[in-house]
Order: sequence, then C-alpha cells, then structure tokens
Amino acid sequence: MKYFHVVKILHAWKKSIFPDYLFRNLAVEWRLIMMDFKGKVAFVTGGGSGAGFGIAQIFSEAGCKVVIADVRQDHLDRVMEHFRRSNADVHPILLDVTDREAYIAAADEVERVYGTPPQILIQSAGVNAFGPAEASTYEDFDWIMGVNLNGVINGMVTFVPRMIKAGLGGHIVTVASLGGLGPGSTTAPYSCSKAAVINLMETYYESLEPYGIGVTCFCPGNMNTNIHEASLTRPENLKSTGYYESPEVMEAYRLHNVLGMDIREVGRQVMKGVEQGVVIYIPYEDREEIIRSEMQRMIDYCTPEGMTRLKARKHQAPAMPNEEMESLRVAAEVGFAKAKGDIDWIIRERKYTN
Repeated sequence: MKYFHVVKILHAWKKSIFPDYLFRNLAVEWRLIMMDFKGKVAFVTGGGSGAGFGIAQIFSEAGCKVVIADVRQDHLDRVMEHFRRSNADVHPILLDVTDREAYIAAADEVERVYGTPPQILIQSAGVNAFGPAEASTYEDFDWIMGVNLNGVINGMVTFVPRMIKAGLGGHIVTVASLGGLGPGSTTAPYSCSKAAVINLMETYYESLEPYGIGVTCFCPGNMNTNIHEASLTRPENLKSTGYYESPEVMEAYRLHNVLGMDIREVGRQVMKGVEQGVVIYIPYEDREEIIRSEMQRMIDYCTPEGMTRLKARKHQAPAMPNEEMESLRVAAEVGFAKAKGDIDWIIRERKYTN
C-alpha cells in the first residue's frame, strides 16, 4: 500500500482504533524513510550556483537523481561539467521560477525523464537588493517578491498536486532567511518575501501531513553565494530602483558574502533539516534563542512598556560576527544599502552622493 494512503487511514481512524503512540510514530517512520535518499528524485531551483549548487551536490552524493533548475544557462553549463566528472545522475532545466507556464513545462519534463514527480522539492532560487525601505520602488518590490515569494508559490502549486497523486510521500524545503524573522530597514522587499515564505511553509506543513509529505523552511544567515550578482537577472521592465547601485557596491556585497556559510555546508544543513523533520530549521546552535528573541520583540510591540524595552535594546550590538559587521561598514562607504543621491525625500545619511 502506498505510504500516503496509510497516513490518511490512520488520520481518519486514529481516535477510535489506533493508540496515540502508534500515530506519533508515523512521523518518525517517515523521517527514517527520508534518511535513505538513494534513488529519490530531487528538484532544486537556483541549482546552477550558490546555495542551490551546494544543495544539489550533497543530495546527489547521497544517491538522489537531481534536477537542477536555474534562470542562467551559463550557470547550468558550468555545474553540469562538475556533475559529469562524477558521473552523477543530474538533469538541467533552464527555468525562470516566475514563469508559471515554464514551471509546468519543467514539471512535465521531470516526469518524462524520471517517470515520476520529485519526492524532494528544494526551492533555493532567490534575489535581493539593499537600500532604505522608504526608497523602494514598485519595481523593487515586484522583482524581489516575484522571485522570492511568487516563485515559491509557483513551485508549490505546480508540484504539490503531482507529489500527492504520485503517492510516494516526500519532503519540501524552501530556503527563507533569518531576515524573514524580523524587520529589515534596508531589505524591506526581501525581508517581507521571506517572512511570507516562512508562514506559507508552516501552512503547507499542516496541510500536507496527511499525505506523508514533510515541509521544512530553512532559515540561514549570511551564505557564501553569488546573490550579489542577482541584479544581472533583473528583467528590463523591473529595473527602476531607488537603491544606489554600482560595480563597487556589487563587489562590496561579494566580499561580505564570502564570509558566510560554505555552500556545501548549506547542503549538509538542509539535509539535516529533512532528516530531523522540523518545520523551521536554523543552522546554528543558538536557534532557540534566536526565535525567543524574535518572539519577545513581537510581545514588546504590544504594550507601551514593551516599546520602551525595544528602544533600549536598539543600542545593543547586533548578533553578527565582528568580521561580517566590519565588512558591512566598509561596504557602506561605497554606497552599499544606500538610496540614490537624487531622491529628495530621504534624509542625507541614508543616501549616497559621490
């Protein structure tokens, strides 16, 4: 009997027939099944570089048949050279995750190539841009929300029905960010998109449990990726921005990123999140303290006394490695996270003027 049928039956009968301990063991059983990744089909968006490439490597080495989807053909070509050297079973697909028709075609291609939809869906495609929230344009929001949130929605709506109908269970991982747990005064569209993704994944976790499909939202901090090049893929019709951009800013962002988590370690941590079956996976030992701090902020927003506590905490140093803090300070000197100098409604210290 297919696994998700067993789960559905137990959900329906658990109160009248099965003891609670047996029903609880289903989650443990599924995690044990997912620990054996050999032969499973994994679909990785953003798999042509950065975090997605690191994830694809780790899951491939664990025995998965991996489909890497990416918006840049040059990135796909480069990573396929890597996988061919190891004779890995990897299939590339050129895909813009904001294009729904293309996403459906990609899902059809996966089934033609491997005979089944993926059992593991990993959504790591993402973009970012930095600047004061009050400098953001419609296009800044449309581009970043379009990739980071709508791209994830497209993945869920495209693949979830296929995964359910296949009856093979599975797991979905979406890469969000610590930036989605709180406000970001210079990352408004990004933080907004990641907060929405966290909520969306928690919702799907509850919805997909009866089908034996787990859901994990991966929330890292800085990663050593090429997200600093994201603007190179920004569509022409969405290029109007209120943020200061230059080659120097892009290089400064790169120098900050290289201090982040190695992409293969990202892949290992994502796999650990799948194995543990947790809904929110923060790849740091102080994960519980991070969540407590964010929840305390929400509590403090609710009362005048809490607002006073929040103002006092604003003077505390942010929880970031000193080296990363210094890299951001240096980056700010060349205009990183600043508004364009000609925007006349923004205070001077938030603008960059040569």
